[in-house]
Amino acid sequence: MQRLLKARLFSDALSKIHFWGWQLLIVAAALALVTGHTQAKEYAELPWILDIVIAVLWVIFAVNFFGTIAIRREKHLYVAIWFYIATIVAVAILHIGNSMAMPYSWLGSYSAYAGVKDALMQWWYGHNAVAFFLTTPYLGLMYYYLPKAAERPVFSYRLSIMHFWSLVFIYIWAGPHHLHYSALPEWASTLGMLFSLILWMPSWGGMVNGLLTLRGAWHKLREDPILKFMVVAVTYYGMSTFEGPMMSIKSVNAVSHFTDWTIGHVHAGALGWNAFLSFGILYWAVPRLWKTQLYSARLATVHFWISTIGLILYQVSMWVAGITQWAMWRAFEPDGRLVYPDFIETVIRIVPLYWVRLLAAVLFFGGLFFMVWNLYKTIRSAPANFAEEPEVKAPPLVRDLSAPGAVTPPDTYDHALYRLQHSLRHGFHRVLEGRTITFTVLVVLALAVGSLVEAVPMFLDKDNVKEIASVKPYTPLEVAGRDIYIREGCYNCHSQMVRPFRYETERYGEYSKAGEFVYDHPFQWGSKRTGPDLHRVGGKYPSLWHVRHMARPDSTTPGSVMPRYPHLLTDRFDTASVPAKMRALRAVGTPYTDGEIETAAAAIAAQAAAIAAEIESQQGPPGLADREITALTAYLQRLGTDIRWKRPAPALPLAAAPLAPAAPAAR
Repeated sequence: MQRLLKARLFSDALSKIHFWGWQLLIVAAALALVTGHTQAKEYAELPWILDIVIAVLWVIFAVNFFGTIAIRREKHLYVAIWFYIATIVAVAILHIGNSMAMPYSWLGSYSAYAGVKDALMQWWYGHNAVAFFLTTPYLGLMYYYLPKAAERPVFSYRLSIMHFWSLVFIYIWAGPHHLHYSALPEWASTLGMLFSLILWMPSWGGMVNGLLTLRGAWHKLREDPILKFMVVAVTYYGMSTFEGPMMSIKSVNAVSHFTDWTIGHVHAGALGWNAFLSFGILYWAVPRLWKTQLYSARLATVHFWISTIGLILYQVSMWVAGITQWAMWRAFEPDGRLVYPDFIETVIRIVPLYWVRLLAAVLFFGGLFFMVWNLYKTIRSAPANFAEEPEVKAPPLVRDLSAPGAVTPPDTYDHALYRLQHSLRHGFHRVLEGRTITFTVLVVLALAVGSLVEAVPMFLDKDNVKEIASVKPYTPLEVAGRDIYIREGCYNCHSQMVRPFRYETERYGEYSKAGEFVYDHPFQWGSKRTGPDLHRVGGKYPSLWHVRHMARPDSTTPGSVMPRYPHLLTDRFDTASVPAKMRALRAVGTPYTDGEIETAAAAIAAQAAAIAAEIESQQGPPGLADREITALTAYLQRLGTDIRWKRPAPALPLAAAPLAPAAPAAR
């Protein structure tokens, strides 16, 4: 960025604070997650206190970034800088908007939003945080490093403008397409789908701009591993930005959602686009930073082919697994019964594809060892004086008020008219690129339009989430059990959203209603079914079944790949923190009374004793009244029981179906 702007860094001290702050944050985040402290929201799992740290570090980064722009000597902002500005602004808006929460301890909190509203906010964030953290900054890198590596200018300046502004405006609308056929109002998911389809065009505009930058340099691909990485990266950007809009179409989403197809799509983008572009940039930049030559182009080529094979194996295995899951889930016998009524049958069928995925991951990341060794040897070959830079004194910053070629003196009518003609001839955007504040404000406005159009009706129109009188808040024991469910990461493999498809209602029960989730902070709809949906699991099994299943899943479900949780039968749940949790939930809208909070301990003891007695009466282990398994069982047995519904009876074969009584013969 400094090279583009011909400026020194605004503050070395801020850059050091930013760097070391992120190192400490990474360590703290790892400790928080491995100890089960999570907010249970995809790409936003970290505890609330670390969310604040992220926001502070992001502000420090933004101050240094915009400060560097402010002291630049190059007035024109190159296209890469546009994408960096969009990244900084969008990630800040998304992070703050989705991270609103009510703490109940230093590491624990509840989302400020509930149920359907939380789902909308999460996927407004989840889809776009990926976009503006793994797409826009990498597009900025592409626009800088690909022309450098190819030794060619960017193909089209005008296409860059169209790519940038259409991407920034359209992308923010696309999040709700993750929630097709869910309890989210249909207008919201349809709107997300439409903008996702429109998004395909600007995305491919960027891909075309990148690939055509190589015009006249395609012959270099035969020998240059750097260009190999970059071309595959840009190609995967195009593939991912075609597949994503296609998967947003409702009929396609009905196939892909909750399956491994989505996993393949996401990893194709992250590994094929982000990782490969990063590899190419490192191979290009490291030799130049250390003023030497790349140690081995052949070793870099080996890295390219090993990682490419691994990437293709990964993607294809997940495509096949996803289609297999969908086909098995929806298969019916001619007499109307499910062909595979037990979810585990699907899991067993796709286990071989998981082994292929493991092999693919080993190949892909095995290539990293070649890269690390190659770059290490490159750095070792650097000359002893590589860090010495000739002293160059920057000329004083003088604003040139004359237009290029102007012959009229400044501050005259003729000069002002000439400058206007010059600006119009070179385009309005050329003028805008020199006005950082105006440019940034326009980016914020482009991001705000889609965000507000989707969020405001959801939060202000009560018809979007109709109330159900029978839905009551969780009991104190169920609150404790739900937090255990979240801590153990159950939401990563189990959804809680029965879609209105016959094959889902036959397998799980009544489809999910928006009003059932009004007390869920955060929502637990999930996005992947490695295990069955749990929204209607309440009452499906006796309490002892849950005890045995958590201790050893294959004892109740032969073939299960679920890990064991024996500690739940020995660890005691935390009763003391429940009142604080209930007060936090009340602050975000759950109608707990003072009396319910004050008597929480007694309510917990009574419900836990009843469940423990039930388990013991079913020939289960005694003494579980104060164990975590009891609290978790209380939560699981509650799921889906707030509304009255009846499990459908299995369909009778046609031959066994009762015949209608014959009509009496006419006399």
